[in-house]
Amino acid sequence: MTDTDTRARVAAHVADNPGVYFSELVRQLDLAPGQAQYHLRRLDDRVVAADLYGRTHYYPPDCDAFERRALAVLRRETAADIVVFLLRNGPTPAAETAEGVGVARSTLEWHLDRLTDLDLVAKRRDERGRVTLVLEAPEETAELLRTVEPSLPEKLVDRFTRLVDRLLAE
Repeated sequence: MTDTDTRARVAAHVADNPGVYFSELVRQLDLAPGQAQYHLRRLDDRVVAADLYGRTHYYPPDCDAFERRALAVLRRETAADIVVFLLRNGPTPAAETAEGVGVARSTLEWHLDRLTDLDLVAKRRDERGRVTLVLEAPEETAELLRTVEPSLPEKLVDRFTRLVDRLLAE
């Protein structure tokens, strides 16, 4: 395979998987890390890199800054599960959302910090001060969600966090 073919594969993979992070790109394309770095550097007009939430993610150039951040967050299985839960159930109290998603309240809050910073989810308080979670733009958020599917390593990290949450709760 030529360098041009490899670069075309990398660019196509990023276009098909906006927000893919570096190690996942390496795994999915079966490239050596140095080889992936080499080709990504030469694709600066066709691939945009963004360091978000502790990882370097790659996007096609037509993704705006908001989409980059939103896709990076939604690639995390727990954040995606929170959004899916709210899409299915509508506005829901935070405690009920944590229970429905199967995470500790602290884990829910960690993901909500990112989701609320992006205005994907809003926290609304009722007259008694209880927090209800509401999707700000359900249709647009659902569309972003369809773009991503958490990778196996991402799923394993999130599931490990959930397991620890359950063990600590006992």
